[in-house]
Amino acid sequence: MQKIAGYARKAIAEYSMIAPGDHIVVGVSGGKDSLALLCALRMLRDYLGISYRLSAVTLDPCFGGVPGDYSPVAALCGQLGVPYLVRQTQIAQVIFEERKEANPCSLCARMRRGALHDLCRELQANKLALGHNWNDAVETFVMNLFGEGRLGCFSPVTWLSRKQLTVIRPLIYAPEKEIIGAVRAAKLPVVSSLCPADKHTNRQQVKEWLAEMDRCDHSFSKKLFGAMKRARLSDW
Repeated sequence: MQKIAGYARKAIAEYSMIAPGDHIVVGVSGGKDSLALLCALRMLRDYLGISYRLSAVTLDPCFGGVPGDYSPVAALCGQLGVPYLVRQTQIAQVIFEERKEANPCSLCARMRRGALHDLCRELQANKLALGHNWNDAVETFVMNLFGEGRLGCFSPVTWLSRKQLTVIRPLIYAPEKEIIGAVRAAKLPVVSSLCPADKHTNRQQVKEWLAEMDRCDHSFSKKLFGAMKRARLSDW
């Protein structure tokens, strides 16, 4: 996990993500990225030289109308000494039962973002940390390019004036395969996704396409990421 913390430290320094006195809420889905982010930020707090508060929150979509089991995440947060809150929602019901979305990911992301932003205000936090990694950035760039015909990606740091909240993504330099290795080595309690659309999304198709391109040209994704940075795309 030290290497993942190193990636986070680089991003935090380069984009001035954290300031003394910040109260940072980590959005924890229970997946590998959010758990790695939580552990990295907790580790960095001890030697980064910046005093900040950490809290962790989970928005439970309640797939099938049944609350998820996030007790392993709660146990991890207890070990880390990080306050943890699970908020049950009706996101799954709205998307899959009421609206029966054919492409649910976009609406789900908007609903989760809105709920997370409101929860941060409720907790009086000024920053929200999300677990998007290096691969997520490249995939998002490709999805926007070929799916919407535009050049764009999420930003490393985003200021939301209406919510008085800053969204940060400290894992933007961390490759997914290294996160997977670190999470396995640390035996972090990954909570399996129960989403019916998991592994059947546009993002999964882009992930597989990029993997194929990387097999033909080992630096293909790296070139895309480098182009994003050199062009300062979306504040990169």
